[in-house]
Amino acid sequence: MIQKFACLALTLAASFQMAFAQETAINSLTPDETAAGWRLLFNGTNFDGWHNFKADGVRPGWQIKDGTLACVDPHQAGDIVTSDKFDWFELQLDYTISEGGNSGIMYHVTDAGGAVWATGPEFQLEDNQKAADPIRCGWLYALYQPPVDATTGKTLDATKPVGEWNHVRLVISPQKCVHEINGTKYFEYVLGSSDFTNRVAHTKFAKMPNFAKFETGWLALQGDHGSVSFRNIKIRPLPANP
Repeated sequence: MIQKFACLALTLAASFQMAFAQETAINSLTPDETAAGWRLLFNGTNFDGWHNFKADGVRPGWQIKDGTLACVDPHQAGDIVTSDKFDWFELQLDYTISEGGNSGIMYHVTDAGGAVWATGPEFQLEDNQKAADPIRCGWLYALYQPPVDATTGKTLDATKPVGEWNHVRLVISPQKCVHEINGTKYFEYVLGSSDFTNRVAHTKFAKMPNFAKFETGWLALQGDHGSVSFRNIKIRPLPANP
């Protein structure tokens, strides 16, 4: 009887370890995620599915480092984009950024502009403590920012310190777009709405005729303002009319 209990305990422990490893494995999907339509955009071992904007291949400032997609030298990196284009989706990823670092995630990017941000709105990424750019992490660049946190009297900031991993959730759909950092929702907006259009009119993007005008495009990762690393980059399509 004791031997049976010991075997059962070992079996349960092994099952728990397997389940835990499955949940925490880097750059992989669980069976439930696969069934829900998620796909990986980075396999952890090479640059398959990515290339520099308006160029073939990936510049040497980007490296595969310890299972991450890393901008290690922003002077030799530039912005990279996905091979595939996406319309409506939920994107999730983890990132860690250098001290004073600045990066971003752009969506609906096309080659109609001279830079990724000339067509694609930007989910800002940066070190909120020391980055020079006043547009903080998680904001939609120059357009939307979180409300004031009543507990601190300052603009809501859910980011972790430099050196720690942060989790991004970005939802882009015709009904609403959502920005989240580390499980904290920052705000919602609707692409093409009167509010969105009015905000664009009061920014530098008003002079860019193709900014936020496309309903499908590449995803882009910015690699020219500091060191940043990404992992667990995954996406699932969303219906246009849920």
